[in-house]
Amino acid sequence: MSSEDREAQEDELLALASIYDEDEFKRAESAQGGETRICLELPQNFRVVVSGISAESPQSFEYTVHFLPPLVLNFELPPDYPSSSPPAFTLSSKWLSPAQLSALCEHLDNLWEENRGCVVLFAWMQFLKEETLNYLNISSPYELKMRQQGSTWGRTPSVPQDAKDCVGAVGCAAAEEGIDKRAVQDVESLSSLIREILDFDQAQRRKCFNSKMYMCNICFCEKLGSECMYFTECSHVYCKACLKDYFEIQIRDGQVHCLNCPEPNCSSVATPGQVKELVGEHLFARYDRLLLQSTLDLMADVVYCPRPACQTPVMQEPGCTMGICSCCNYAFCTACKMTYHGVSPCKLSEEKLMDLRNEYLEADEATKRLMEQRYGKRVIQKAVEEIESKQWLEKNSKSCPCCSTPIEKLDGCNKMMCTGCMQYFCWLCMASLSRADPYKHFNDPSSPCFDRLFHAMQIDGEFWEGGN
Repeated sequence: MSSEDREAQEDELLALASIYDEDEFKRAESAQGGETRICLELPQNFRVVVSGISAESPQSFEYTVHFLPPLVLNFELPPDYPSSSPPAFTLSSKWLSPAQLSALCEHLDNLWEENRGCVVLFAWMQFLKEETLNYLNISSPYELKMRQQGSTWGRTPSVPQDAKDCVGAVGCAAAEEGIDKRAVQDVESLSSLIREILDFDQAQRRKCFNSKMYMCNICFCEKLGSECMYFTECSHVYCKACLKDYFEIQIRDGQVHCLNCPEPNCSSVATPGQVKELVGEHLFARYDRLLLQSTLDLMADVVYCPRPACQTPVMQEPGCTMGICSCCNYAFCTACKMTYHGVSPCKLSEEKLMDLRNEYLEADEATKRLMEQRYGKRVIQKAVEEIESKQWLEKNSKSCPCCSTPIEKLDGCNKMMCTGCMQYFCWLCMASLSRADPYKHFNDPSSPCFDRLFHAMQIDGEFWEGGN
């Protein structure tokens, strides 16, 4: 590597790191490369239409989104870049078809040819961010649909059949030459894609809300969205400090059903999650307890006060673990018969739960009834379920090779990302993958997992393609 190439590479990577946030650009630790996540700038009220989620279900669904999952550009800089060779890269997306991704790869190659000898990563990223929609002729509504092939439903690339079917830049080249190996459609099925799109859109909306300024209609101060909260139903915004005081007064007065929007004539109600975020643990426990207590009169099941001197019948709502004795006012957990502990689990050690489970499974019917009266049927059920859950995890999950977080693979390709440490790894051999090019492991002929990116996955019969 010449000193000029080395210096140009370092300058370019440093410039990208200073221009983009960490969630947009990450430099590889062990190579001259990295990963960029490019979120496209969508038109206002951009709509996604989903057609034919299954062969038996021809109806369509429409969603309005502000954000779509990012395009992911993984790249590695060769020693003679930028003087001679272009960056090696893969381009992946969850919502663009392989043909569309191949067209983008071809255009990135053209941009390199036009700028040969110069650094090109920033130009690539700007093109992907600002011009992808126009280049691929994508507009609202954008349709994701199923296509039937013969008598079966299959998942195949969305490639035009002939020249007259070529739309915009997807073009005939993709139809004639096939799909670019650097184009990776990183999603398994249409149903999982819908979930990915909606979850990402919600997370990005929250991020945008946190970064904007809002006027609180209680204190009339302008504050950042991260210091504010909005009611889901009406979208009225107030600062957290004012809402905290408002909620605390209502809870102390026992008005737990009156935590509604302060706007006059507005009936929107705060969710329990919003209440928990604002008030302290002690007040939230009171709020939770009063909400449950207010419904005791409607409970159909009967348990008995665990105090030996009381034993008063107490009405209990099915599935609720709190009982309040109307005679002695004792609030207790109907599962473990101890003082009510809210959402905290019953205080039984793991060892005791194991012994309790084994003893219950080996007991006769009479002994089981006695144990249920002593410990509570829910506690015993929990002991059985926890042991079975551990056994299920051992059988159906694998541990991340870096942080040992249990990971379950539901669908998709064998390139996995740990939800704990965000490390890429191979599901087949559990090897850690390079952030610069995680797909190299599956494209390298010397790799034990060569050409096994989608090996052994469960095909659910779904096929989708992007188009207008």
